[in-house]
Amino acid sequence: MRYSISRNSSRLTTPITITTTATATMIPISNSSSFMSTAAIFILDTATTPTPTPTPTISSSGSSQALVWVWAAVGVEPRGVGGSGGLGSCDLQGVADLIREGRARRIVFMTGAGISVSAGIPDFRTPGTGLYSQLAKYKLPYPEAVFDIKYFRKVSAKPFFQLAKELFPGNYLPTAAHHFIRLVSLKGLLQCCFTQNIDSLETIAGVPQEEVVAAHGNFDSAHCTSCKLEHTTEYVKAAVMADELCRCTQCKGLVKPDIVFFGEQLPDRYHARVATDFPRCDLLIVMGTSLAVQPFASLIHKVPLGVPRLLINREAVGLHRKSSCGLGPSPGFRFSHPRNDRDVLQLGDCDQGVMQLAELLGWGEELQALMLAGPQVAQV
Repeated sequence: MRYSISRNSSRLTTPITITTTATATMIPISNSSSFMSTAAIFILDTATTPTPTPTPTISSSGSSQALVWVWAAVGVEPRGVGGSGGLGSCDLQGVADLIREGRARRIVFMTGAGISVSAGIPDFRTPGTGLYSQLAKYKLPYPEAVFDIKYFRKVSAKPFFQLAKELFPGNYLPTAAHHFIRLVSLKGLLQCCFTQNIDSLETIAGVPQEEVVAAHGNFDSAHCTSCKLEHTTEYVKAAVMADELCRCTQCKGLVKPDIVFFGEQLPDRYHARVATDFPRCDLLIVMGTSLAVQPFASLIHKVPLGVPRLLINREAVGLHRKSSCGLGPSPGFRFSHPRNDRDVLQLGDCDQGVMQLAELLGWGEELQALMLAGPQVAQV
């Protein structure tokens, strides 16, 4: 079936509901291959006849992601999509009800530095206390240079190794947020935890390594930046703690932990797990991140349309906004939208947020027990 959508229209020419798995192909009505053409025809390959309705609804299958920008482009808000069918209330109680009723069985976490602050590890961007604010003593040309691969290789590696001495695993213990992720895993409800953090506190808390994706790498492995020879974590740690640059045993090049620097590619495992885990997600929990670094920040858009999303953070981030290309809004968080039935904002401390959620779930004592038990794996 074919439906024409005008760039300037506020709705589909013929409003439809797609109730089965669908794939979408865009054919511009011009010689240009750009999505910026005045109008386009979308060919929807579906097994059933579309039914007219004022509000579009699509299935929670992975193919629905191909239609995300269609609804955004015409300014129509999808409703009742995904495995949950929407939250009863857009608050922690609504999220707890979703889990307790068995409608969230494949939970995906996205975490940032905010979940490790109570462990004593400063975040990056908080003015005055964040790591970037504390880097003045290194006399860097700009704070992010400490994680810039060109600066590391061609200018100076010393600032990174000085910072690595403070951040190296073994100096800090997991927080309530890390233990909550493990509790979700023990309940058999964890699809995966995608973390921006390099502190490995998820695995130290006992979350199985196969359920954690370190999007920006961590200290668990290390390679020479020249010949790519792998070195043990113990070898790197010995050099770091001795205030020495870590040199390759083979070519004497610089060895660094497999932390993703600016200018480096994200791990292949990250891309593979994004492709497999996000289409299966039926609840997304985002904690302690500014959502300022791409491509990690865009992951909030990767869950199927309608899947509930909970943000536990000190400030609202990743908000819905107008598209820069003028086609329509982006599918960011819509906490205050009058028709929101999927996005929940819990402002404040991450540990307090997860403890409140645990209490609502009836998991409070179990979470406390995990916190008292401490680390579950040996630290390097």
